[in-house]
Amino acid sequence: MKRFFALLLAALMVLSLTACAASSNAAASTDTEAEVLSPEAAAEQAAEETKDTTSLSDIIRVPFGYLLDWLYVFSNNYGVALILFSLIVKLVLLPMSIKSKKSMLKMSRLAPLARSIEAKYGDDRQKAQMAVQQMYKEEGVSMGGGCLWSFIPILILFPLYYVIREPITYMLHNSRSVSAAIVAFIRANGVDLGKNTYYSQLAAAGHLGEFAEAIKSVAVMAGAKLQDIDFSFLGVDLAAIPSFRFWQCEGWGEIGLFLIPVMSGALQMLSMFVSQKMNNQVATNADGEVDKNAAQVTNQTNASMMIMMPLMSLWIGFSMPAAISIYWIAQAVFGTVQDVILTKHYRKVYDAEDAERQEKAALRRAEEAEKERQRQLRREQNPDGILADNVSKKKLRQQEKEA
Repeated sequence: MKRFFALLLAALMVLSLTACAASSNAAASTDTEAEVLSPEAAAEQAAEETKDTTSLSDIIRVPFGYLLDWLYVFSNNYGVALILFSLIVKLVLLPMSIKSKKSMLKMSRLAPLARSIEAKYGDDRQKAQMAVQQMYKEEGVSMGGGCLWSFIPILILFPLYYVIREPITYMLHNSRSVSAAIVAFIRANGVDLGKNTYYSQLAAAGHLGEFAEAIKSVAVMAGAKLQDIDFSFLGVDLAAIPSFRFWQCEGWGEIGLFLIPVMSGALQMLSMFVSQKMNNQVATNADGEVDKNAAQVTNQTNASMMIMMPLMSLWIGFSMPAAISIYWIAQAVFGTVQDVILTKHYRKVYDAEDAERQEKAALRRAEEAEKERQRQLRREQNPDGILADNVSKKKLRQQEKEA
């Protein structure tokens, strides 16, 4: 199930970036025509060519834009605003995360029983799978529930990506036509906004304070909401896209930019490793003892996710502005802390259950040992193997006759 969702998200990301490239090429041709125009004319042309449409996804993007704007004003730091945004997302999704963690722990706990069912049916995998599903159903565990909620933070990446990519539209709350006019005006003034015009709003947002008065003087942008946004965080420009060519990095700005996606992938792997290790601790057998074999089988099942998710984090980090990776890093850190706290909470309940199971198992073993001791005592008292309580009346009469 986890593998399916990961592949689905990867496919959606590829389609999204393909659309980005197409839009970038279209915008590049428009910008080439606008280069011969004056800044005022370029702004007016861009405003006329851009429609003020509202998409269904704006239902999520617009509130995200207001929240990120408020957090930026509150913290006066774009990186801190993204970290706080990630924390708020974690808190909002906490009830669903609790439900997801509970389901995942329950599945890990039932892993030994599922393994015994699979061993019972042998090579008949279809019957074994049906029996395991029935067992999960009876225990009230959803096979997809545990991993489904864990992908919600990834789904939030898509609207957040647009909010980060278009800060003039979403953070400053300007219409699309006004945003396009501002970008065209700044570019026509000779400012290099980069070759990838898909991120031109990000580049232009850092120059709003410089051209504020000139922008306000143009009719189409007279009512524009302007605020100079500083994208620097710990000496790194979060509006820039990291390059994987680390051997070409010069200075801390470029080195730090390269390290952000690497840290994102490493923390993603650490988060999954901690979660897997803590989940294995609740995989106990009927006697309340940790079943290492069942945990090992579960680890092998999740091995592909341990590789896929960090690689996806690296790919996202080196394909998009560094701000996305800052959000992803914060999600990994907060997720790990949340995972440890929730697991410790539920471990108290499971430890009590395991203690009860171990006590019952100890009593059962003591009873079996006592029975075996009594059998051994009878064998010593009656070496011929004839036990009084097992001798029939007919045999007793025969023994008396022989005596």
